[in-house]
Amino acid sequence: MLENIRLSFQGLWSHKMRSFLTMLGIIIGIAAIIAIVSTIKGTNEQIKENLIGAGDNTVNVQLYQGDDAYQIDYNGIPEGVPVISEETRNLLLDLRHVEGASLYTVREAYNVAYYKNTGLAGGRIYGIDRNYFNTCNYIIKQGRGFTEDDYKKFRKVAVLDESCAETVFQGEDPIGKTLEIQKEPFVVIGIIAKATKFEPVINTLEEYYSYMEGNNGALYVPDTTWPLLYSYDEPQSAVLKLDSVDNMTVAGKSAAEILNSKLSVKDDTMKYKADDLLKKAEDIQKLGESTNMMLIWIAGISLLVGGIGVMNIMLVSVTERTQEIGLKKAIGARKGKVLGQFLTEAAVLTSLGGLVGVVVGIVLAEVISRVTGTLVAISVPAAILAVVFSMFIGILFGLLPSYKAANLNPIEALRHE
Repeated sequence: MLENIRLSFQGLWSHKMRSFLTMLGIIIGIAAIIAIVSTIKGTNEQIKENLIGAGDNTVNVQLYQGDDAYQIDYNGIPEGVPVISEETRNLLLDLRHVEGASLYTVREAYNVAYYKNTGLAGGRIYGIDRNYFNTCNYIIKQGRGFTEDDYKKFRKVAVLDESCAETVFQGEDPIGKTLEIQKEPFVVIGIIAKATKFEPVINTLEEYYSYMEGNNGALYVPDTTWPLLYSYDEPQSAVLKLDSVDNMTVAGKSAAEILNSKLSVKDDTMKYKADDLLKKAEDIQKLGESTNMMLIWIAGISLLVGGIGVMNIMLVSVTERTQEIGLKKAIGARKGKVLGQFLTEAAVLTSLGGLVGVVVGIVLAEVISRVTGTLVAISVPAAILAVVFSMFIGILFGLLPSYKAANLNPIEALRHE
């Protein structure tokens, strides 16, 4: 085998231009497939990041009525939905892949929060437990967060995100200022931000609504002060921090099952559901699968053309080396030896083309990324598969020439001119 490989490289080197032109079809086909697969994978990762956020492995489990999240602002307090206990939260923490769990209540903040004559419109107000900021990967940018005493002593304090602080205070330092929430005075003690800053790539209005929903600012108060604002204990939602984005669907369903087991509602459509952003991302990705596969098949045609080129050049090689083959067979070379030599030469030729094609494909993918701004992700398995596939093409299209060489009559081969 090693001797066959050495002879193959020797033969390729002695006909460099012919070998390169033969490999060109394989190089173009492999390069096209690598570039397409890398762009597809990069686009899929971009969709996932846009919906989920880079490094934010959290999933929300909310109360739904039918297909829509239950709106307390419009529908009131539902019967048979208990406040989630600490015991239930511990059950959520015990789920596989869950690293943190927090409970919160949320309402739209239309005309409920004011500083002087400036109000927060279009944002949200959250009543959160002690674990919320850590679970959701927030850090304190200014001031402080909530302390244990804030919860125990029912202190009327608030924390704002950066968008809310800018909207309401318009450049003023909000720390220590009094914010009126539902006509109750709350002192602003801190400003928070995500630990990992992420800006989604948005190209259309539809993507804007998909990715930026609920991003108009938020303010947070301890959940122990929530009844001061709205007078009632309200149904809560849960947010889980997971070890990986890929486990969002499984963990979210398991958490919903636990919370649904505590319900005693008459309406069968009222259930806890996880915001399955991973599934939403996968659904969007599937929309382009047919186009993506068509592009890959089109690129695959060039591999077929390249394979035909390999067959053609191998037939020419057999014709040129007829006397050499006859001499080998005359001194005892068997059919299998001759067949193996020519198959190895075809496989080496296409494998080299495949390796060059992978390199060209990676460079092409990077060029596409820089020109169009599209994210690309190089797929190592795809690169390995491409090289293996190119070798397979060499063996497949080299069979006929190799079989022809192996079956030459040694006497006629020696007489060939």
